[in-house]
Amino acid sequence: MTKLRSIKQIIPADKVNMGGILLDQPLPYRGIDQIDPFLLVHHLHKKFPGGQQQRDVGVPPHPHRGFAPVTFIFQGGVHHRDSMDKSSIIYGGGTQWMHAGKGIVHSERPPKAVAQEGKDWELIQFWVNVPAKYKMTDPAYLPLSYEDTPSVNSNDGKVEIGVVTGNFKGIQGKIEAFSPILALRLNFEKDGKVNIPIPQNFNAFVYQLDGKLTVNGAQETKAKDLTWLENDGDSITLEACENTRAILLAGEPINESVATYGPFVMNTQSEILKAMQDYQMGVMGQLSEKFD
Repeated sequence: MTKLRSIKQIIPADKVNMGGILLDQPLPYRGIDQIDPFLLVHHLHKKFPGGQQQRDVGVPPHPHRGFAPVTFIFQGGVHHRDSMDKSSIIYGGGTQWMHAGKGIVHSERPPKAVAQEGKDWELIQFWVNVPAKYKMTDPAYLPLSYEDTPSVNSNDGKVEIGVVTGNFKGIQGKIEAFSPILALRLNFEKDGKVNIPIPQNFNAFVYQLDGKLTVNGAQETKAKDLTWLENDGDSITLEACENTRAILLAGEPINESVATYGPFVMNTQSEILKAMQDYQMGVMGQLSEKFD
């Protein structure tokens, strides 16, 4: 017999300015530093005016160490370049999962056509912590297109569930994380309903890009809400009051100390200082972007 999880807290996203880019941030939030193993959730949606060059927009080269920055693309695309000589464009419906490991430098820019033609650019980036024993492993970049993302429809046919990592009712995601994670992309038509099993020991939340949902037949939530769930059950039921896009993230807590500074996530302050020094000395590699 399954038991529905109750709601721990509904967190409305704050507007934040990240290097001149305005976005919605539901996590971290006013005393909530993380929902272990998830450290950050950023939702960016902007429309380019057109006539811009790719080199002048997006996020220029920057380093990471010690965690996995993950990007779900919804509109437009993201052109990823990194210090491992990877260059990859993933478009709407796809995912870029990057394990920063011992250090990587990358850039995240809209594709050339999005900047030049004036298109929408919408994505969610969330940061997934990794256990200490994996923080200094080799970095890896894992692209996943919409077409290659395993998906299934709800019983009523009105909810498309894309399985990025973890297992949803026998559908296994293609990304292998360093700790048990369930990451789902949810596209609801009006009145679509789905029940999602979640291991009770996983911390879990739902973030809505837009629309309205009813959680467990009772609580209505709105666009830009993060619905944090209690660990008191093993499933959640979501029903759409209107067309809605959302993601569900759930993961087994790592339960280790966390030290952060900007783009580095380690376990101690001394490890953070070492990360800063390594980046400055070029140990994480170099990225020289090439543009058409």
